[in-house]
Amino acid sequence: MSKIAATFSALKAHNKTALITFITAGDPSPELTVPLMHALVAGGADILELGVPFSDPMAEGPVIQRACERALANGVGIHDVFGYVAEFRKTNQTTPVVLMGYANPIERIGAATFIAQSKAVGADGAIVVDYPPEECEEFAAAMRAAELDLIFLLAPTSTEARIAQVAKVGGGFSYYVSLKGVTGAGNIDTVEVAERLTAIRRHVQLPIGVGFGIRDGATARAVAEVADAVVIGSRVIQEIESAGKDGAVAAVQTFVSGIRAALDA
Repeated sequence: MSKIAATFSALKAHNKTALITFITAGDPSPELTVPLMHALVAGGADILELGVPFSDPMAEGPVIQRACERALANGVGIHDVFGYVAEFRKTNQTTPVVLMGYANPIERIGAATFIAQSKAVGADGAIVVDYPPEECEEFAAAMRAAELDLIFLLAPTSTEARIAQVAKVGGGFSYYVSLKGVTGAGNIDTVEVAERLTAIRRHVQLPIGVGFGIRDGATARAVAEVADAVVIGSRVIQEIESAGKDGAVAAVQTFVSGIRAALDA
């Protein structure tokens, strides 16, 4: 059982919803990445998504775009991201870490190197936004062989064929994008989300996390009624932006603690 699967299993045994949080590595500064990761866990996050900075993050709204721009301006690349995970693992061996990003940085270093490095530093999986499941069965198999989960996105527009393909090659959990748009946009229709998750579960046996548009405890709680996990990214980064470098770590922990409390209420 992978670390991600074990986390979901343990939470289900206690009737709890997983809280998955996202930050971009290197934002607002390289030296704050690992402290922010620890703050997310201290606040109650169960799984961490660590964004690999990329210059053209096509699925991201303005908030995460700005985070990528700041990280790239700080000179942070994929090898630095591996280093942050290794540093985090020195004092936390249990919280799953998922690397989230785009194909280009992986293609530049090579899929085999990406998988080997991810495994070596203690990452547990990856979300590659622009790797369609139909075209990366070989990559997914290599990830599985290294005991890493390859996690795929599903959207309101996903066809039955796409859902079935994700069920075939995906691991860890499936990430349902609740909105037609980019991260941080719009308001979630939880009734529509519930209907779509019912359809997805006809094919997908993995836990399902819901993200894009979850901004507060009330929304997180509503989504938790129908999903196995809630995913929050843009709102966390807004806390970092508002607090600035000096206050970012404390602000993130406080915000995530509020979401965790709402989920557990």
